[in-house]
Amino acid sequence: MADLVRLRDVLSCNKNLVDLLMVARELGLPQWYLTAGCVVQTVWNVLTGREAVAGIKDYDLFYFDGGDLSWGAEDRVIRTVADACQGLPVDVEVRNEARVHLWYEAKFGVPCRAFASTEEAIDAFPAVCSCVGVRLERDGSWHFYAPHGLDDLFALVVRPNPVLAPRSVYERKAARWKRQWPELTLA
Repeated sequence: MADLVRLRDVLSCNKNLVDLLMVARELGLPQWYLTAGCVVQTVWNVLTGREAVAGIKDYDLFYFDGGDLSWGAEDRVIRTVADACQGLPVDVEVRNEARVHLWYEAKFGVPCRAFASTEEAIDAFPAVCSCVGVRLERDGSWHFYAPHGLDDLFALVVRPNPVLAPRSVYERKAARWKRQWPELTLA
């Protein structure tokens, strides 16, 4: 519990992330989370004394809607989110995690089974430390999903997650992160 309070406090330093959480909450997307880079990079920035928003190229807003797996349905959500986020100084990458299996192999060279939830998708991120999602509930409470815990994240340790992503995907991401945050330890 202390780690989750610490994570909330650290993420609260990133006004863009907090504002996006509030916008996303109002959209009511099913099983949504802000996740991956915007979460871990905010933590790394704060822990290493950088500005909380430094170097974050986009904010991943993932949701899960298995009712319509068409590109058109996902594109409508992408456009809705873009309209809702017009006043925010961030690029938001929106993905329906129910559709990942339809394009993953073409992009990464390995097949991906269909996920049953956004949490299952988070479980499969390339680096253990990035397997973290956060959302703001209607009552204002913060909901976290971190299947591997937060030890690596707070210790600035990056290690591969063997669940899905090819090693080359992890290595490219880890190398890019290490250039930006030399304090990281690559395991």
